[in-house]
Amino acid sequence: MKIKKSRFGLLADGTKVHLYTVSNGKMSVSMTDYGCTLTSILVPARKSRMVDVLLGFSTLDGVVRDTCSFGALVGRFANRIGGATFVLEGVKYELDKNDNGLNTLHGGFDRWEKKVWKAKRIKTEHGTGIQFSRKSPDGEQGFPGTVKATVTYTLNEDNVLTLSYNAVSDRPTPINLTNHAYFNLKGHNGGSVADQKIQLSCSRYVAVDDKLIPTGVLNEVSGTPFDFTRSRLIGEDLGKVGVGYDHCYCVDGYVPDGSLRPVAELEDPKSGRKMLVRTTLPGVQFYTGNYIEGISGKDGVVYRTHGGLCLETEDFPDAPNKADFPSAILRPDKPYHQITQYAFKF
Repeated sequence: MKIKKSRFGLLADGTKVHLYTVSNGKMSVSMTDYGCTLTSILVPARKSRMVDVLLGFSTLDGVVRDTCSFGALVGRFANRIGGATFVLEGVKYELDKNDNGLNTLHGGFDRWEKKVWKAKRIKTEHGTGIQFSRKSPDGEQGFPGTVKATVTYTLNEDNVLTLSYNAVSDRPTPINLTNHAYFNLKGHNGGSVADQKIQLSCSRYVAVDDKLIPTGVLNEVSGTPFDFTRSRLIGEDLGKVGVGYDHCYCVDGYVPDGSLRPVAELEDPKSGRKMLVRTTLPGVQFYTGNYIEGISGKDGVVYRTHGGLCLETEDFPDAPNKADFPSAILRPDKPYHQITQYAFKF
């Protein structure tokens, strides 16, 4: 296992930003301390070449300007909070209305993905990689409590990329961390993911209103375009769900015991590449890149609608306002610890 550290660039205020590449001799993963952002995942292709299966940017300027969270850490609370407000222990908290002028999305305007994190090399039971850490002050993004967070990305010899999320707080506060990686197993320049196959170990999904805020109902997928309990082409029913999929699926068999459970298997039939996803979290947001049209990414590639997909493991959206959803409240006496793994087969 090797780790290479290089200079990624300077921010406008002169802050140095670094790039870290972790490799196991078969594949490599690159990441930056700016927003704990994954910038590339290189896996083998034919004729001893490598293919990058992660959409994103190869320059710091691209990452800084990004508004679609390519490969970025999302916090304090991933996905949406309805009405940009919640009540916790009798206190009402007001958040940024950065989604349709009504709701909070991915923490609001002051996002964790736009912060520089402390980075150090680390070796864990899950492999070798980088641990990022940051202290979020009380009131940041409108949330209560000082939160100390660590996010660890490791790679092992079996081509498993593990994302470990940890946080502690001095006050009760909502927490929901994820990574917003966009994958395309044909390559980041491979065009639409409609011809790739996916299976989700999820027999229900979170029903939402016309603003994508949960209604509180968990719908059965059986007999609907949302049913991926068997592997099938993403494009089979893509035209039947509006502009595309952007829904939180409920992981079958979930209980809050910290166990890793299978949630998704993505396959590119042409190359034979596969990506298997496991998580300790109750949900996964399946998003088919519905709003990335015209974005200029790596290698001069212009990304198009459905050019990549996200599998954002998470607590359910709007959980702070839904008593029947699994709790997404971090308390001082119980640290937050969640794991997601992406295993690559090639």
